[in-house]
Amino acid sequence: MNHWDAIWLNARLATFDSGADAYGTVEDGAVAARDGRIAWVGPRAELPSGWRAQIEHDCRGGWLTPGLIDCHTHLVYAGNRAGEFEQRLQGASYEEIARAGGGIVSTVRATRAASDLDLLRQSSRRVAALLAEGVTTVEIKSGYGLDTATESRILRVARQLAASCAIEVKTTFLGAHALPPEYADRADDYIALVCEEMLPAIHAAGLADAVDAFCEGIGFSPAQTARVFEKARSLGLPVKLHADQLSDLSGAGLAAHYAALSADHLEYTSPASVDAMARAGTVAVLLPGAYYFLRETRLPPIAALRERGVPMALATDCNPGTSPCTSLLLMLNLACTLFRLTPAQALAGVTRHAAQALGLQGEAGRIAVGLRADLALWEIDRPAELAYAFGANPCVGRYYAGTVAPVSA
Repeated sequence: MNHWDAIWLNARLATFDSGADAYGTVEDGAVAARDGRIAWVGPRAELPSGWRAQIEHDCRGGWLTPGLIDCHTHLVYAGNRAGEFEQRLQGASYEEIARAGGGIVSTVRATRAASDLDLLRQSSRRVAALLAEGVTTVEIKSGYGLDTATESRILRVARQLAASCAIEVKTTFLGAHALPPEYADRADDYIALVCEEMLPAIHAAGLADAVDAFCEGIGFSPAQTARVFEKARSLGLPVKLHADQLSDLSGAGLAAHYAALSADHLEYTSPASVDAMARAGTVAVLLPGAYYFLRETRLPPIAALRERGVPMALATDCNPGTSPCTSLLLMLNLACTLFRLTPAQALAGVTRHAAQALGLQGEAGRIAVGLRADLALWEIDRPAELAYAFGANPCVGRYYAGTVAPVSA
C-alpha cells in the first residue's frame, strides 16, 4: 500500500527530470509526497492501485514546476541607491560612482548603521516578493558589512529569514566585495583581515554555506581572490565568484580552477575560461537584471556556453546598486529577450541549473523521487507563458517540503 502525506492531481508537470521535451513534460500527471520528499511522480494513469493520501490537492489543470530557485542575491541590506541611478542617467559610469565613494560602500554605510530589526524588516519585504512568485530556495550573500561584526549580522538575518518564511536560504560570505573606507589603498591588508579573522569567525559560527568574491578592477585582483579561495578551501567551504562583469580578468577560469559551484555575470568571459568552466563543472549564473540596469552592451558568451555544455542558471542579483529587482519571473523574460535563451532554457535556469549552482542538485530543482517536495503551481496553458508575460504573476500555489507555504514573509 502506498500511503502518502499529500498528492497533487489534475496537473500538467514540468519536471525538468525526464519527459518528451525540454521541460520534462508529463501530461495529466500526479506527484505524491511523504515526509517532505517526493515519493512518486508520473502520469496519473500509472498511479499504483490502492494509494491513499492525507491531503489531495486538485491542480485544476494547472502546471506544476519545481519551486523556483533564486541562486544569486544580496537582498539583506539597508537603504537604496536611487540617487546613483539618476547619476548614471546623467552620464556617470558605475566605476566612476564607485571610485567617488558611492556604489557598494554607500550601502555599507547604511547597513552598518541599521539595527538587526531594521535589516530583517527591509529584507522580509524583498523575500515576500520572491515567495509570491513561487520561489522556495534563495541564496543570500553578505558583503555590505565589510567588517566581522556586520558581515556576521547580515548572515544571521539571512538565517532568520529562512526560519520565518518557509523557504530554504543558502548563505554566502562575500567579505571580499569591496574595499571598506578604513582600508583605503590597503587592499592586501583587507584581504588578510578577510582570510585571517572574518572568514574563520563566520565559519566557526556556522553562518556561511559558501564563499564568494568580486574579482574586478574596482574589486579585487585574481591573486587576492585566490587567497580568499585558498582559505575557503582550507575550511572546507565551496566557492563561487563574481567574474568578468566589467572586464576580462580570467575570473571565470580562476573560479573553475577552484572547482567553483558557479561563476556569475560573465559578460567579458573568454573562450578559454568557458572551456575551463566546462571541464570543472562550474555553472554559469547569468544576471540579466544587472545587464539591463547598467545598460551593458557586451553579452555573456551564450553560444560558447551552449556549445561547451555549461549549465546556465538565472538569478535576480537583487541588490540596491545594479539590480534592485525582486522578480525572478522578470529575469526569465529578460534572459529570453536580451540573451536569446529559449523559454525552456530560462525556466531550467531557475530550477534545475540554479539548484546545481548552489550544490543542491540532489535536493531541489526537479520534480523527481527523493528530492524535497518543493513545488509551484501556475495557472497557465503552457510553461512558455512564465517567460512571455513580463509583469504578470500566474502563481496560484507554493509548496515547501510538501506543505502549503505562505506567499508572503
